[in-house]
Amino acid sequence: MKLGSPLLTHLGALLAASAARRWMASLDYRVAYFDPAIDPARRDCQGQKIYVFWHEYILFPIYLRGHCNLAMLLSRHRDADILSRVAYHLGFECVRGSTYRGAGTAIRQLLRRSQHMHLTITPDGPRGPRRRLAQGPIYLASKLGMPVVAMGFGYDRPWRVSSWDRFAIPRPMSRARAVVSHEISVPAGLDRAGVEQWRQYVERVLNRLTDAAEDWAASGRRWATESPLTKQTAPLPFRRRPARGHHHAVEKRWKRCQEPFY
Repeated sequence: MKLGSPLLTHLGALLAASAARRWMASLDYRVAYFDPAIDPARRDCQGQKIYVFWHEYILFPIYLRGHCNLAMLLSRHRDADILSRVAYHLGFECVRGSTYRGAGTAIRQLLRRSQHMHLTITPDGPRGPRRRLAQGPIYLASKLGMPVVAMGFGYDRPWRVSSWDRFAIPRPMSRARAVVSHEISVPAGLDRAGVEQWRQYVERVLNRLTDAAEDWAASGRRWATESPLTKQTAPLPFRRRPARGHHHAVEKRWKRCQEPFY
């Protein structure tokens, strides 16, 4: 059997998903929200959003927020093959590709899913630089009219892989903390300079939230605004698609995504 065969990838993903469930289930999860209603696991979460977090902490949301109507953008790189299958087994839909510079297929898939699903993106993946936000999520938010939610994650003294992102592996039974922003409304019709300005802003927000979550996890302190963070165990009902004019709206938004970006 070839190392890169689909069967071996599928079996590896099943084993990895099972191991991730058992490993991540031992952690103590706490969260501090600026607005609890942005959590896709809550019934009062209104409207689709683009959630962003750093690649090194991808295990955190993959374990906790499966079955929450989330579509995750992952690269077409071979390294992401098993990760995409793991995300699928844990309750995510996956779109393979990029968000920028000619990635029409990925953008079209994200657009279709954005009609009834949230989108989630690791904006420094798949190759970095580490903790540097790419322009893709801002471009999509501006074109699709979707707010961005930044999610900072942290573990208590995690093990780090010697990869470009210093991928974080939490210690069993350790603290895991999340600090989550409110909706960030990106203006429509941004030009290149506007996208870069908002990219820098969201990057600063995401880094500050991540630093806060890491300090919180390491210190063990209690926050006055903290609350337990539990795993979503049952699939949430799909959001109803618009009854009339749906295809026309999709095509109109797709045309906006194809407009020149300069």
